Amino acid sequence: MPGRYFDDLQVGERIQHRVARTVTETDNVLFCSLTANTQPLHLDEEFAAKTPFGHRIVNGIFTLGLVVGLTVSDLTEGTIVANLSYEKVAHPKPVFPGDTLSVETEVLEKRPSKSRPEQGIVRLRHFGKNQRGEVVVDLERTVLFLRRRA
Repeated sequence: MPGRYFDDLQVGERIQHRVARTVTETDNVLFCSLTANTQPLHLDEEFAAKTPFGHRIVNGIFTLGLVVGLTVSDLTEGTIVANLSYEKVAHPKPVFPGDTLSVETEVLEKRPSKSRPEQGIVRLRHFGKNQRGEVVVDLERTVLFLRRRA
């Protein structure tokens, strides 16, 4: 499996994920449609032009989901049991259609599961950055990982 096991992760480790992705207008419109989000800041260029952003911004929940998704191939593919929580989500800068996002992950803490010896709990911090290196989303996530050994 390309994902990492609980045993592979070290507290303090930083992982620069290799996959980046350019966000398209279609991504934003489709995500808003699928989630029934009618916020004109995401969908109405005339409305958004009158806001401090000057034009439409990408839905923040899409941004969060994309940033977590960009970590999968390097971090959790085939080695995750469950996402336990998403915490301290911040969006310090907006994302606009055409921005390319990349992700860096920091391992904050880890411990073996008390009730499942073949698994372990890891708290991660993900930094989603645009093509200028600006952080556009910063979040903590707690994940239940498989262990290589019990």
